[in-house]
Amino acid sequence: MNRWPLIATLLLVLAGLTACSDDVSAKKNKGAPIEAGDKYVALGDSYTAGGYLGDQTGAEGCLQSAGNYPHLLAKELDLELDDVSCGGARALHLKSPQLPSGGRVPPQLDAVTKDTKLVTLSIGGNESGLFASIVVNCVNLGGEDPTGSPCTDLAAQRSAKLERLIEKVASDIEDAVGDILDRAPGARVIIVGYPQVIPATGWCPAMPLAPADYPVGRELFSEVTRALEAGAEKADAEYIDVWSATEGHDICAKDPWVAGAAPDPKRGGFAFHPYIEEQQAVADLLVKQLGDTSAD
Repeated sequence: MNRWPLIATLLLVLAGLTACSDDVSAKKNKGAPIEAGDKYVALGDSYTAGGYLGDQTGAEGCLQSAGNYPHLLAKELDLELDDVSCGGARALHLKSPQLPSGGRVPPQLDAVTKDTKLVTLSIGGNESGLFASIVVNCVNLGGEDPTGSPCTDLAAQRSAKLERLIEKVASDIEDAVGDILDRAPGARVIIVGYPQVIPATGWCPAMPLAPADYPVGRELFSEVTRALEAGAEKADAEYIDVWSATEGHDICAKDPWVAGAAPDPKRGGFAFHPYIEEQQAVADLLVKQLGDTSAD
């Protein structure tokens, strides 16, 4: 079976990214103490918004809830939260309005001001439908050809485009850190990675891809996550490794932290998105990171 060869290409691409200049470096703010009452701005897409994990919050149409990790973190540390995460958000929506069903959402970066002390950011999975290509297109293809590898074949045909998109995710993260610091020079900036969604081995009906397409689906999620980490590193920003923390809790696990095609109605959430256990794990990782005032 032909595999989509992104890993080696991504390493070469990321090696060529231009490092942030000193005037927008987040390095000087690493380890700065975060105290009760400090302003915290959460930026991101649906994996941050955490729809249907409690009371709905945020702008109409963004599917944001009080059970997401920004709200859990703010409650734990008694922070003044401005959560502008929104389902479907792309990097362009950091600087441009978003139009979810129900209305118009201002650019997310508008929430970042000089008095902001903490910013978390997780974005990239929606660039040209990266994640949607797995959870919509590839699921449909798997239904049509369950014994084949239709998504793997499609990825091979579009490998150049996918490589460019992965490169864009990394550079978007680096640029976003600079934009955040332009608005809040003293803020700690933490990039939050994505969880494990597709298992490394096995198959389950909750993730209805063709079995042969599981490797390329997992690789796509992995590469987007690696791009977030690489962008954070180039910008000297802090990074939260959610991928490692969710090992053994993918959609097909005995204790899944990500909902499958039919979410458990007792747990809330919506298809192919995190349950509250994943959001709590992210909040816990952030509490630990923020408690380390020697981070570098």
